[in-house]
Amino acid sequence: MRVIGHGTVALVLTLLTQLGGIAWLFALGFRRRLLVFVVAYAALWGGAQVAAPAFGRVPLPCGGEVLRAQSPVYCLLMRNFVTPEMLAVARDAAERVAADHPGTVTLLLDGGFPFLDGMPLVPHLSHDDGEKLDFAFYYTDARGYAAGKTASPLGYFAFERGKTETCPALWPSLRWDMAWFQPLARDLQLEPERTGLLITLLLQDARVGKVFVEPPLIDRLDVAGEKLRFQGCRAARHDDHIHAQL
Repeated sequence: MRVIGHGTVALVLTLLTQLGGIAWLFALGFRRRLLVFVVAYAALWGGAQVAAPAFGRVPLPCGGEVLRAQSPVYCLLMRNFVTPEMLAVARDAAERVAADHPGTVTLLLDGGFPFLDGMPLVPHLSHDDGEKLDFAFYYTDARGYAAGKTASPLGYFAFERGKTETCPALWPSLRWDMAWFQPLARDLQLEPERTGLLITLLLQDARVGKVFVEPPLIDRLDVAGEKLRFQGCRAARHDDHIHAQL
């Protein structure tokens, strides 16, 4: 049972962080297991920042006034790696939005892992090659644009539902409704001008191949383009974030 337990922990850490399972297995040989795990993980994390560019990946910024990760969690879990081209797309779009709307902060969600093509970023069906990146929506509160804030603590799962459901109930499916979470979301409203502008900029960028947004939001934000796609009814919802890919 102990072997199964440690194997499960290693598997979960691998699925969440790619390299965390290695750190856990290494730590099993020491009495102060948790301390060794933290040190080993920190070493692997630092090594990934240095080595990933040799494998065609670069880390997204964890801090910044115009473009940054929505939460330090994405950086700590090493889910903030993309190709240099994808980073350039994100930076260019964020700078354009900030130029039109001074003070705007563009927040990034899941990108990809630092190494290996073909290893998906759970729970996403794609995000396996550094060429996909999720952007958080922009929001407003009672005082106006809420810089650096999202309705959900991690930027996902605060769904902007349409009047009717886009998809029927299916199983199996990653299209989670997360009904239990919706009352816990912050009292923020989708900011349409900045969100629509970001989608438009991504659609106009020749480097971008596809942008995933739910159909009701496409109509609500009045955006259009041949690159706009619906991800299908078995994939994760895209009415809580914007998905762009090269």
